[in-house]
Amino acid sequence: MRILLIEDDRMIGEAVSVALHDAAYAVDWVQDGVAAGSTLEHGEHQAVLLDLGLPKRDGLEVLRKLRASGSRLPVIVITARDAVEDRIKGLDFGADDYLAKPFDVNELLARLRAIIRRRSGQAAPLLANGQVSLDPATREARCGDVVEFLSAREFALLHALLLRPGAILTRAELEEHIYGWNEEVESNAVDFLIHGVRRKLGADTIKNVRGAGWMVEKPQ
Repeated sequence: MRILLIEDDRMIGEAVSVALHDAAYAVDWVQDGVAAGSTLEHGEHQAVLLDLGLPKRDGLEVLRKLRASGSRLPVIVITARDAVEDRIKGLDFGADDYLAKPFDVNELLARLRAIIRRRSGQAAPLLANGQVSLDPATREARCGDVVEFLSAREFALLHALLLRPGAILTRAELEEHIYGWNEEVESNAVDFLIHGVRRKLGADTIKNVRGAGWMVEKPQ
């Protein structure tokens, strides 16, 4: 899962980036509104954490333009603007959630999991396809009677597949979910991670579609 962090405060940005990495997200971080707008045009991310008090272009303007383009990308506003009027304006401009600073990073992660679930059509906290289930809060995966704790990148890969059961994801699409901008993509990393998930949960957990990519089965 690839997250765009838009935050100009270096201390907050570094802390949030570390927390996201520890929670198995790939993170890209920009620090002004103009860079944010340019980045959002490429559509590489699955969710956005957006500060409002940005240099060059205010965060509300970034949000307004994003929604005017027709994007349904999940957005959580993280800001020091905590007045009720500011919260109302942020939500009315199209934010999915609004979190005032200072905040507990675990609450931020829980809110992020919730909006990703909603946008993917999932109501339950677990992602599942009837064969395998995944708990985003703990990184535990279950297949039958087998319960395993996945590494951060194993989790990111299986999470991407379970968000779209039945859809074939290419190597490049999976790499986008696993790696951020500044992370070197390791040779054969996807193959290595798929092997790791299959070893833990069973060979049939992830299907290979020759010449196309990988998928998990749709729920029956």
